[in-house]
Amino acid sequence: MPGPKPTPVESDLRLPKQVDVVIIGGGIIGSSTALELAERGVSVLLCEKGQIAGEQSSRNWGWVRLGLRDPREIPLMQVAQHAWQGMDERVGRNTGYARSGILFGASDARSSRNYERWLHNVDGLQTGASLVSGRELNQLLPGHANAFDCALYMPQDGRAEPQWAAPAMAEAARDRGAVIMTNCAVRSIDAQAGQVSGVFTERGRVACAQVVLAGGAWSRLFAGNLGIDLPQLKVLNTVMRTSPVESGPEIALWSDDFAIRRRADGGFSIASGYENTVDIVPDCVRLARRFLPAFRQEWRSLRFRFSRRWTIEANHVRTWMPTDVTPFEHCRILDPEPSKKALKNAWSTARKGFPIFESSEIVQSWAGFIDVTPDAVPVVSEVDQMPGLYIATGFSGHGFGIGPGAGRLMADLVTQTDPCVDPAAFRLSRFRDGSEVRPDPGY
Repeated sequence: MPGPKPTPVESDLRLPKQVDVVIIGGGIIGSSTALELAERGVSVLLCEKGQIAGEQSSRNWGWVRLGLRDPREIPLMQVAQHAWQGMDERVGRNTGYARSGILFGASDARSSRNYERWLHNVDGLQTGASLVSGRELNQLLPGHANAFDCALYMPQDGRAEPQWAAPAMAEAARDRGAVIMTNCAVRSIDAQAGQVSGVFTERGRVACAQVVLAGGAWSRLFAGNLGIDLPQLKVLNTVMRTSPVESGPEIALWSDDFAIRRRADGGFSIASGYENTVDIVPDCVRLARRFLPAFRQEWRSLRFRFSRRWTIEANHVRTWMPTDVTPFEHCRILDPEPSKKALKNAWSTARKGFPIFESSEIVQSWAGFIDVTPDAVPVVSEVDQMPGLYIATGFSGHGFGIGPGAGRLMADLVTQTDPCVDPAAFRLSRFRDGSEVRPDPGY
């Protein structure tokens, strides 16, 4: 069954000859950046090779979470949470946002200790975060049958609807003057004397002084054609949704076995809490050394497999001219097959944890590719070797919730405004300046 259907966003009919900024990619990051820039009076062209939010931005869990974030992301996520709280009014559309709270279940004493250590990362931030157990946990999670030692409770965390959010932001950006072009791939960047002067799209050239690459899983391929080293791999995550359920928790839950969150349609989104699939592709070999610390830390949650993705990606051209038809035009939307094993395990354990699901059924399942960096921290950065080029990618499964914060930070960088948070942790140059690059779970 095809992936989720995001709210349709009609394309503008005419490609502008010149704008201030071109944004490549119409996911949550590109759309929120377009909105931020348009609100500041910057002329913007948002180019999407397929549909707005056609890939991972409509396929994720829909969580807006601060809980268990890498400490480097916490300040930016705080900016994002504040933005989400006023988003519907700001864009004049429904994103499905609700501050429902999120629980992270601890299955053993080790997990409990890890959560307790993580809490120190939010000391003094007035998040309301705490560890709960016993009666308090049961009140927050009525009808559950899970054997948790305790749970990390994040009352200010929440949820939104992935199929609605990025399209709502893109349309709001258009309301403020941005041009939105769908089914319009950017093939390459026109650089004069090493500096951005425009982009070449499949429909023609557009002059601009700045470009934001927010291409998600495609960003590495695009950057590579420009000679820019962007270490990024793809990880497959599988999700399903159920038919409406009359009862059940409003709060979202993560556990080792499964994760759930209530949907606006009355059903639930369910996914494996732990399992992600890594298709072995040529980039896995090219980047193996740089990702080795991440693989060592996360090996229990990663399932490596050989699949037809090897052949598909081995056949991708890696360099091309602006007149060439690119891989972005050959594949408008990445719609990978979900993992049957992940579906089976998550559905089985979710029904054990919540007997209410016995009366419901799976009505759809899908998968999406998460763009992952070696330290699981995004790149939100200017590109030193090409003035005028900026990259926002590699959100490592954290992009949906943090999206509005990342959009604001990127707009700050592009307009040379005092950044909303210190961008040093997100700089692209960390991968080549001798910095230690490894995931930090925060505990």
